Amino acid sequence: MERIYLDHAATTPLANEVLEAMLQTNQDIMGNPSSTHFYGRKARSILDQTRAKVANHIQAHEKEIIFTSGGTEADNLAIIGSARANSQKGRHIITTAGEHHAVLHTMEYLETEGFDITYLSPNNEGYITPDQVKEALREDTILVSMMYVNNETGMIQDIQAIAALLKEHQAYFHTDAVQAFGIKKIDVDELGIDLLSMSAHKINGPQGVGFLYCKQNVPLENVQHGGEQERKKRAGTENLLGIVGLEKAIELAYETMDTKSKNLLNLKQTLLKTLKDSHIDFEVNGTIESTVPSIVNVSFPNTQVEQLLMNFDLEGVAVSSGSACTAGTQEPSHVLVAMYGKDDARIYNSIRFSFGAFTTEEEVIEAGKRIAKIVKRLQK
Repeated sequence: MERIYLDHAATTPLANEVLEAMLQTNQDIMGNPSSTHFYGRKARSILDQTRAKVANHIQAHEKEIIFTSGGTEADNLAIIGSARANSQKGRHIITTAGEHHAVLHTMEYLETEGFDITYLSPNNEGYITPDQVKEALREDTILVSMMYVNNETGMIQDIQAIAALLKEHQAYFHTDAVQAFGIKKIDVDELGIDLLSMSAHKINGPQGVGFLYCKQNVPLENVQHGGEQERKKRAGTENLLGIVGLEKAIELAYETMDTKSKNLLNLKQTLLKTLKDSHIDFEVNGTIESTVPSIVNVSFPNTQVEQLLMNFDLEGVAVSSGSACTAGTQEPSHVLVAMYGKDDARIYNSIRFSFGAFTTEEEVIEAGKRIAKIVKRLQK
């Protein structure tokens, strides 16, 4: 039985070109970027060159890139770091109820430090309107944090409109762009972003590395302490091999973005057509037109998430019910709860399908047939 991987929103396979770049660096560089001898200077040179390239991809300055261990650390540094650094201006923060847990749990932690958090609820499509943010803004608001693309539904938020609301306000704007990166071209100045989080393993890069973009005028307090790496904003020896892999993954993603997006949309449409042609009962959560092509969240009435996931896996189809960070829990998706409420059946019977650069149309058709067969049996 051929196994089919449709869980790219959780993680993506490492691209060969990325691995080759990392292996070459491993052969050429053996020093610590903070060491002053020849080997350290050589490592520092690679680190500086790579940082400049990463910054250039998002139209930022190299001093505005802070390398991290991934999206979660970047979110923590952006939210906790900016909240503490600006607490003298106010202690109110705005976010949404459908954020990734890397943001939500960080917000919950800040509540224990006396910060007042407003959680905005999306509509049934998963969308937060600029008017909601405008109504929630207060004089003491210091930060607004909203993800660019939802990791469970693929819903795209109008972050540019949100950021525009803050131009004459003291609050800074942070976006978790983990699921948007590589799908949407990002220009931080054009979008009006102050802080942005990214993770390499979502775009065929290595796990365990990412970055935080922090605009130069944004005060940021350290979250972890140690050495003076990353311009004293993130202590710890930089993961040079991972950073090289991250930059190569971004380069590849930007080179292939338009073609990849068309291919991903075709894969999404192919899966939905295969399910429709199989005459099973299903419904897409959210609207296809407002989501990225790489993700589709589907409700299968009269089924349960646990039985769906187990049966799909037994048939060789790897999918998820939401964020990989909540795998193994019996709780319904907090994203769907935010969209539909606690009493809606869709929060218990929905599956996320996510496609990647290496997914083929043949795989999607075969997966759709296996899924339809299982769902048809369970819905009886």
